[in-house]
Amino acid sequence: MITIKIDGRETQVESGTTLLNAAQCLGIDIPALCHHPAVEPYGACRLCVTEISINGRSRIVTACNYPVRQELEAFTASEEVLRQRKGVIGMMLARWPNVPAITKLAARYGVRQPSYRHPLRTEAEDACILCGLCVRACDEMIWENVITFAGRGATRHVAMPFTEANFDRCIGCATCAQICPTGAIKVIDDLNNPVDADRIRKFGFRLTQEIAMLDDKQCSMRRVGTAHLVDIMDAYDLLPTYNFKFGSHPDAKKIGHHVWLTQFTQNIPDGCWVGCELSCAHAIDDFELTTGPYAGHKVIVDGPEYETAAGCGSNIGVFDPRIVAELNFYCDTYGLDTISFGTGCAFVMECYEAGILDLEKTGGLDLRFGNGPAALELLHQMARGEGFGKIAGQGIRQMKRIFAERFGGDPQFLQDIGMESKGLEYSEYVTKESLAQQGGYALALKGAQHDEAWLIFMDMVNKQLPTFEAKAEALHYFPMFRTWFGLVGLCKLPWNDIEPADNAEYPEPNKVPAHVEGYTHYFAGVTGREITQAGLIRMSEKVYNFQRVFNLRMGHGRRSDDHGPYRAMGPVTVEEYVSRADRYDKQLRELVGVNPDDLPVEQKVAVLRRYREQQYEGLLDAVYKRRGWTNDGVPTIAKLKDLGIDFPWVVEVVKPHQEKSA
Repeated sequence: MITIKIDGRETQVESGTTLLNAAQCLGIDIPALCHHPAVEPYGACRLCVTEISINGRSRIVTACNYPVRQELEAFTASEEVLRQRKGVIGMMLARWPNVPAITKLAARYGVRQPSYRHPLRTEAEDACILCGLCVRACDEMIWENVITFAGRGATRHVAMPFTEANFDRCIGCATCAQICPTGAIKVIDDLNNPVDADRIRKFGFRLTQEIAMLDDKQCSMRRVGTAHLVDIMDAYDLLPTYNFKFGSHPDAKKIGHHVWLTQFTQNIPDGCWVGCELSCAHAIDDFELTTGPYAGHKVIVDGPEYETAAGCGSNIGVFDPRIVAELNFYCDTYGLDTISFGTGCAFVMECYEAGILDLEKTGGLDLRFGNGPAALELLHQMARGEGFGKIAGQGIRQMKRIFAERFGGDPQFLQDIGMESKGLEYSEYVTKESLAQQGGYALALKGAQHDEAWLIFMDMVNKQLPTFEAKAEALHYFPMFRTWFGLVGLCKLPWNDIEPADNAEYPEPNKVPAHVEGYTHYFAGVTGREITQAGLIRMSEKVYNFQRVFNLRMGHGRRSDDHGPYRAMGPVTVEEYVSRADRYDKQLRELVGVNPDDLPVEQKVAVLRRYREQQYEGLLDAVYKRRGWTNDGVPTIAKLKDLGIDFPWVVEVVKPHQEKSA
């Protein structure tokens, strides 16, 4: 930290902080028309001139791009500063006399219209003042570089390179128009005819700005996508390894963030909806396949994302990025989900190593953990509907039954390690130490996916959900908000992964209220219907409860359906317990009140299991109460009435279960 003084006020700043930012932190306003925090300083307008004194020597600098490297004193309104600043304003006023941003500055500093007439004078109120913000925004924020400066001197202007030949490259994000200080750039739209396109663009730009300024520091979504999570999950013991037995592995770095950063060759914003330039999709060009029907071909691999790197990588014990990428390509080509394949393959591999399967039963496939070529062959067999792939392709729920009936597997063991809920394979997070996330998976109406609620960090790492009631509140709020995304066709990633830099002003920082508010503006801008943050949740709650009733009508949707495999809750095997013995022994001692010192490991596993299963039942009780459901997980008639969905045919479905529960 460096101590500096600005206009007599002392402060400390980090080395490299610009003088303009330092002044802003003190509440000192230095004018600047070419500056915006989301793009690199440019120093074009020269309005931010400031006098600095270092070791008794003074000079004038532009505050927007002057980095503080040593102790100094700055004067933002000295006689010389004001003389130069007024001169700049006068020249601007002579050329652009009616631009509001300039006339306001002229009034502030007492600058009158110059007596001379500028040869390039324009009377337009929305004239381009050549600040360069749009050029830098297109390059730095959007990564498109569609617009640039053209010409020199008096002919200098903003344009698209090669004029009309470049129009198709513009993705229509309107970031340039939003960052322009004069309104010189006009947006002509919109084929979808939103009620208030300007409102959508305004809040879209706010999101784009946050992404540009914060993503590299927080998530690296624009550069490497969700694959950045591999390193983080491994560090927190959350990376699924060997069918969710463990949460980390020494070789995880081989499929981590920096590996994929070097592999990705396509990395451009998707522009899937106005205001978001997250660039969450990445691809590998010219990837040469080694197996399958396209062996020897060079292809484009769309990904991998975290779920693929973890599911088709660490969870099956494969740490070769080329095998992960090839599994990624063929899953996409065959129309198979990489999560379900990875989790299903991990289940098969554990059954193989446990002796339930062997070479004869798998048709010669040596399906041990880490055997990437065998995993690839299994994938091809699944796609062809041949060999052992015909069994594996049915998913974990059916494999559990088949392995018990045909191969003599222990049904309880298969149930404990078969990572599926409601027939859907678990996505790739180890939840043993996060009770809230255990509920986030097993309570999800569609099955074990984290689209409804991703609460591991809130619960396990940040300890923000200490009680059943706090967990239940999160398991109410997040599923409702994320359901809303599906209802209106928006993506959750910008809201979920890019948080405001300072959350201290928000009472519930991890719900990111500023972003929830942003989505209310999107909704109102498109539909013309005003809605509150609570209204978003209410809208989803109606749909969510109706979905639960529909599940019930189909023979599901009760408490018994909201249980996942025990491996999602705790260690199934002695091997798992021993791998984290210090952690589990401490929990037995401090949480269960049992001294583990003289107990055999098998008994420790059993005692811990009873405790964790009781905890999960307590979570279900709290969640059902918060959601307004019976203790069997059925929406009450009172809740349906409150939501306005107590239609006769809906009540008819739930009524017998109300009586049974009572």
